Amino acid sequence: MADAPDTSAAAAHFRAKLAFETDPSDVAPAVGSGDFVLIDSRDERAWRQGHARGAVHIAKPDMPERIPSYPPGTRFVVYCWGPGCNGATRAGLIISELGYEVKEMIGGFEYWAREGLPVDAVTLDSEGREVTVDATRTPDPLTAPLSSTGAPIACAC
Repeated sequence: MADAPDTSAAAAHFRAKLAFETDPSDVAPAVGSGDFVLIDSRDERAWRQGHARGAVHIAKPDMPERIPSYPPGTRFVVYCWGPGCNGATRAGLIISELGYEVKEMIGGFEYWAREGLPVDAVTLDSEGREVTVDATRTPDPLTAPLSSTGAPIACAC
């Protein structure tokens, strides 16, 4: 009888990933809970175009100055554009080197928006004042499938 395969390295790998990564479907219901600060690490133009509702905008160059204003023990979740961008990884490195717990939201803003989660944008009103508007998109059926009744299907991930 063959010995059972040693899967301990794989288990350690996946455990480590889950310790430092999360995703939009886990972050969205917890935004505003006080458990973490959600940080959009993109530049100002990207933030204005659209950002996860409840996020705080801190571009990476500003993090060394702004992050220490949070009390010790504050936990962060960071995101950038999407899976083709390592900006959130860089932001996570900065924040962790400053001594804070941090997770990266995999999929970034792209998958937050594609899943139809709440998005705000900053624009100018008719008098030239900045206003925040709802910019939430219809869920993409490839990332947030709907049942035949139009209700979201939970992936139970």
